[in-house]
Amino acid sequence: MMAQQAAEGRGLWSLAWQRFLADRVGVVSALLVMLGLLIVALSASGLIASQWSLEVAIGHAPPHWLKSQAAGSGAEQRDKAGVMPSGASPAGPTATDVIDPIAREMREIGATGAARSAEPPTGSDIQDPIANELSTAAKKLGQQRPVPLAERAQSTLLGADKWGRDVLDKTIKGAETSILVGLCAALISTLLGSILGAFSGWYGSWIDDLTNWIYNVFNAIPGILLILAIAAVLDSKGVLSVVMILGVTGWTGVYRLVRGEYLKHRERDYVRAAYAIGASPLRRMFVHVLPNVSHVILVQFSLLTVACIKAEVILSFLGFGVPVDGVSWGTMLTEAQNDLLLGIWWQLAAATLAMAVFVTALSLLTDALRDALDPKLTH
Repeated sequence: MMAQQAAEGRGLWSLAWQRFLADRVGVVSALLVMLGLLIVALSASGLIASQWSLEVAIGHAPPHWLKSQAAGSGAEQRDKAGVMPSGASPAGPTATDVIDPIAREMREIGATGAARSAEPPTGSDIQDPIANELSTAAKKLGQQRPVPLAERAQSTLLGADKWGRDVLDKTIKGAETSILVGLCAALISTLLGSILGAFSGWYGSWIDDLTNWIYNVFNAIPGILLILAIAAVLDSKGVLSVVMILGVTGWTGVYRLVRGEYLKHRERDYVRAAYAIGASPLRRMFVHVLPNVSHVILVQFSLLTVACIKAEVILSFLGFGVPVDGVSWGTMLTEAQNDLLLGIWWQLAAATLAMAVFVTALSLLTDALRDALDPKLTH
C-alpha cells in the first residue's frame, strides 16, 4: 500500500527509470551498448585503432593461440619422427627466410641501384612518372610508415587479413563506421517517420492525404531498388552519403505505426482532459501522447538500426557504400568470403561476433525500455 502511494506521487519518467533498473537484462544490455559507443568515440578521436591500415603482420597471420597450437602439434610430430623440417638449420629459420624467399635477390638489386645512384644521372636513366603523387600520398599518410617484411609479426591477437592488417584494429575501426551508420540512419528515419506520422494521425484532413500519398510512393518501390536508385543519383561514396540514403528510405514503417497510434490516442480521455485545461495541440501531441507511444518508436528504432547495418553491408559490397580506403563490418565480411575458401576464418569470426554482440544488446535494451515506458504493462 505504501509502495503504491509512493508511486502515485511520482512522474512517468521516474517510474519508468525505476522499472528499467529492476530489469537486469536491460541494465547489462545498456552497459554493452555504452561500451560499444565508448569504443566508437575513442576510435573516432584516434586514441585507439588509428593504425588499422598499417600492415603489421604477414598475410593471413593466425591468432596467437592458433599459432601456438599449430607449432606445438608440428613439433610433436617432428619429435616422434626424429627428423627435422626440410631446409631448416639447427639454429632455426630466420624471419627473413620465412617471410621473404627472394631476400638475397632483392639485396643484390638494391646494391646495384645504390652503385648506380652514386654515378651522375644520364639520359637513359628511367624516371619515376608518379614520384610526385607518391610523395603527396606519403605526406597524407603522416606517421604511418610501412613495416619492413622482416619486422612483421608472425601472429596477432585476433589474426591478420591478407594484407597483414590487424583484425582487432579493423574490427574496432569497422565498429566506428557501422555503428555510426546504423544509429545515425535509424535516428533520421525514426524522427522523420515519427513526425510525419504524428501530424498525419493527429490532424487528418489534407495533411493525412498528402503524407499518405508520399508514403505510398515510397512503399510501392522495393526497398533495395530505391536505395540503389538514390545511391546512383547521388553518385558519391562515404559514410555521410550512406547515412542520408538509408535515412531517407527507411521511415515508412515508423510512419505507418505512429500514425495508427495517434489516430487511436487522440480520442482518449486523458487527451480530452488536456484539451479541457487549455493545452495546445503541440503540447498534447508531444507531451501527453508521445510518451504513451514511445515504446513503439523505440522498437522500430532498434529494428531500423539492425536493418541499416545490413544495408550498409550490401551497399559496400556493390560499391556504393564505404570507400576503399575505409573499413566497416560490411567490408570485413565481404573480404572474409574469399578468405573462407582458404580456411582463413578469423576475420569473419571477429566481424560477426562484434556485430552479433552489439545488435543483440541493442535489441534487448530496446525491449527493456519498451517495457519500462509502456504504462499498460504490469510489473
